[in-house]
Parts: sequence; C-alpha cells; structure tokens
Amino acid sequence: MSQRKDLGEFGERVAAHRLEASGMRILARNVRTRGGEIDIVAQDGGDTVFVEVRARRNVPGVAAESLTPLKLRRMWQCAMDYCDTNGVSPERARIDLVSIDLGPRGDATHVEHFRGLEVPEA
Repeated sequence: MSQRKDLGEFGERVAAHRLEASGMRILARNVRTRGGEIDIVAQDGGDTVFVEVRARRNVPGVAAESLTPLKLRRMWQCAMDYCDTNGVSPERARIDLVSIDLGPRGDATHVEHFRGLEVPEA
C-alpha cells in the first residue's frame, strides 16, 4: 500500500472519529459517484453532510489550504449525484471539510472541522 493511500486512510479514520465525537453519524465512507469520490457521508440532525478529508504530513501551510474551488465544485456535483441516487433532499445537503495536519512522527497535531463550505461559482 502506498504512503499516500495510508495517509488518506489514517486521515479518514481521524475525521470519522472527530465527526462522531461531535454527534454526527457516519453513513458511508469512500462513496463513488459518476463524478468522483466522497470521503465521508454523515448525518447531522436532518442534514446529510458530504465531508472532504484533507491530511498533510510535515508540509508548510495547513491541510485545508489544499482544497481548491474546482475540487469544491466537483464535490458538490458528487453530492448532488448521491442525493439523486439515494432520494436525499438537496436542500438538506451540505459540504464540510475536516483538515488534519500531521507532525513529523505522523501524529495529528491539528484537526479542524469546517462546516457548511460555500461552493464557488464556476
């Protein structure tokens, strides 16, 4: 298994733990749609939340900075595909980000949950 894949899986485990600790329920992980993959689908009260996980190891800046407007637009399209396929109301859908910065030993030094990201226009 590659280091990148290991990092992604570790980040998703940390993110799922953080989301559950905040009262959210994990519905699915690594969901494939026509347009790509959603890292985590969760339930937060009446909202279906599509979570992007960004993890960085020993890189200047924070992991959240690696989420581009293009990625956000693609993620929203994936979320809408998921809603169509699973009968979820798009009005109750939102995009969240869990950003994880790792130290030199691979420990999570900073974890932050950003709720309700705004999807930029194309």
